[in-house]
Amino acid sequence: MSETETGTGSMRTTDTGEPTDTGEATGTGGTTDAEGTAGDERTEAARDARELGAAGSQLSTAPTETAMPGSFGGTRAPGAAGWLAWTGREVIGWARWFWRQLTSMRVALILLFLLSLGAIPGSLIPQSGTDATKVAEFQRTHTTLGPLYEKLGLFHVYSSVWFSAIYILLFVSLIGCIVPRTWQFVGQLRSRPPGAPKRLTRLPAYTTWRTEAGPEQVREDALRLLKQRRFRAHAAGDAIAAEKGYLRETGNLIFHIALIVMLVAFAWGQLFKSEGDKLIIEGDGFANTLTQYDDFKSGSLFSNDNLTPFSFDLDKFTGTYERTGPNKGTPRTYRADISYREGAYGKARKTSVQVNEPLVIGDSKVYLVSHGYAPVVTVRDGKGQVVYRQAVPMLPLDSNVTSQGAIKVMDGYRNAQGKSEQLGFAAFFVPTFAGAGKGTMFSQFPALDYPVLALSGYHGSLGVDSGLPQNVYQLDTSEMKQFKDAKGDILKSRLRPGETMKLPNGAGSITFEKDIKEWAGFQVTQQPGSSWALAGAIAAIFGLAGSLFIQRRRVWVRATAGADGVTVVEMAGLGRSESAKLPQELGDLAALLYDRAPSAPEPDTVTPEPDPDTSEPHAVPAAEGAEKQ
Repeated sequence: MSETETGTGSMRTTDTGEPTDTGEATGTGGTTDAEGTAGDERTEAARDARELGAAGSQLSTAPTETAMPGSFGGTRAPGAAGWLAWTGREVIGWARWFWRQLTSMRVALILLFLLSLGAIPGSLIPQSGTDATKVAEFQRTHTTLGPLYEKLGLFHVYSSVWFSAIYILLFVSLIGCIVPRTWQFVGQLRSRPPGAPKRLTRLPAYTTWRTEAGPEQVREDALRLLKQRRFRAHAAGDAIAAEKGYLRETGNLIFHIALIVMLVAFAWGQLFKSEGDKLIIEGDGFANTLTQYDDFKSGSLFSNDNLTPFSFDLDKFTGTYERTGPNKGTPRTYRADISYREGAYGKARKTSVQVNEPLVIGDSKVYLVSHGYAPVVTVRDGKGQVVYRQAVPMLPLDSNVTSQGAIKVMDGYRNAQGKSEQLGFAAFFVPTFAGAGKGTMFSQFPALDYPVLALSGYHGSLGVDSGLPQNVYQLDTSEMKQFKDAKGDILKSRLRPGETMKLPNGAGSITFEKDIKEWAGFQVTQQPGSSWALAGAIAAIFGLAGSLFIQRRRVWVRATAGADGVTVVEMAGLGRSESAKLPQELGDLAALLYDRAPSAPEPDTVTPEPDPDTSEPHAVPAAEGAEKQ
């Protein structure tokens, strides 16, 4: 390295000839050679950056921010007209800025997170649309939180103002994001990949070699090769420009469209859904009308006309259970055999409904959700006349089908004095009794191995004539008196099938018949849009996978004739994001093109052979004027 001084400043020149300014040159005018060279380098670098920017443009359809808040109005002219013009520009600018923020990916993700966060209270807090009784109970027991939750809309989360606002904003954000990006992407598909930058060496993946094949031949081979590898390629000057990976943006758009489909399907399903429960005893039937349901809830836009017309009968329920081992009592067979008819006059068809294998009729699905026993009882008055004979469903309390229920005789009964009364019996049923003196009244196994029915009787008024709704499985004894035996003790009895409990003072009797029926609980759901939601979820997964694992990249192949007439081949690649796959792919393409345009041999260098008569001792000394190199 050499150093020269000019005035009070200095400039160092490296071995490569590139000047580096190490001081300030003095003078009253003009610039030094270093300043001029640095200016040329900056100009060239800026030109290269512009060329590289053009080559890397439109690798994404994401919008770019062109203005910052506070700069929309620009310079305000004096006077009222200037103020109005400035205000209009500010308002329009702020509106555009807000729209760009709303339709950005960042805000869409925030809204999606808020939507998921807002759905949490709907799962933890009782909802009025699902169970109004639990909501009333919660408000009664939580005097402080109840009114607060009511004001915040936490008892009806999915129809609340704040949840609807998040939902609508997310919907608008996705629409505003998809539409412009779709048009931009369509424009990219219709356009050609940009031409090659001036200096391909500046790109992250680059290779070059010399070949004896002509430039035109190399470009034709490169164009053919790139098209075979599914690149969109065309000739641009002395280079071939190619691009691949459009499925990345396609997957991104599919993901956003799938989210919109899911949102629409979810909203449609919530507005028009219906869900009802029905307990059916063997031999009984059901018609899909509102009055037939034990419990029914629906969306705000649902109407009775939306119910799918069908009916079915429960022919038989079959349940078998594990007898031994750690899974003792676990169901092995859980099947309801039914006969169903579609429409009002449809032909009867037989099928079976099992857990997770519902009956599908139109938009409705019939699920098997529960099971229990319905012992048949017969009630007679004091004269021996049958006033009640019916299978009474009992509701299970545990996995071994320990059950309880109520037997209500509302009409037709008269006591020993001939006075009309109502009877009620609190019932407790176990399909497998442990035996007297062997424990409490709890079932030991869910099958009918040793059925026992425990009863206690009441007489008086059941309260059903008051007009207030009652639970058919519970007994209201507020206006009733309990039967007592001759000793004054409460009348209770455990009955085996075929046994009878006599009521005191000639009040009649109740018999536990040998016929024990089973019942099945069905849930009939109608959820429109569920298939669309599933399709949207699957499309979203594939779209997201495509946008994450497919890389948008461009490749350029330049072939020009060198100064010695040999073709110089340059290949370079540029991706939307840094990836180790891009250099690997470029290497594979270069290897294939190299087979078609192999490297040219290096020019031969002729080495002069030494003179046999000349030896080292006889060499001409430097003192005789020969300059040593």
